Amino acid sequence: QRLKAAVHYTVGCLCQEVEEDKDVQFSKQSIAAISEITFRQCEIFAKDLEMFARHAKRTTVTTEDVKLLARRSNSLLKYITQKSEELASSNMEQKEKKKKKSSVAKRERTPGEQEAAVTENEDSNMA
Repeated sequence: QRLKAAVHYTVGCLCQEVEEDKDVQFSKQSIAAISEITFRQCEIFAKDLEMFARHAKRTTVTTEDVKLLARRSNSLLKYITQKSEELASSNMEQKEKKKKKSSVAKRERTPGEQEAAVTENEDSNMA
């Protein structure tokens, strides 16, 4: 119910923006109808995404599943692909920063601390 109410609120806000931009009016019934259709379509999307992941023998929905879902809308597919690539490059940059920080931290250790870290790693590898 809370999710449905959130969808209804968001649709109402979007309709208000369109009213201001296009100088049109939306009745409460039309906003409710758009909200209901949007909610039902989101439920269908969720089930489809779940099925795509299950078909691939995964339990997690990936960006590839979302791209498959959006394949019929070229503009949406292009947008999702672009955002996916931006996120991937951002994640790569963060990983590189972490690697640099950890390698700097290793170099700053005293020889005794380095030896203890190596021994700790060997102990954890044996377990």
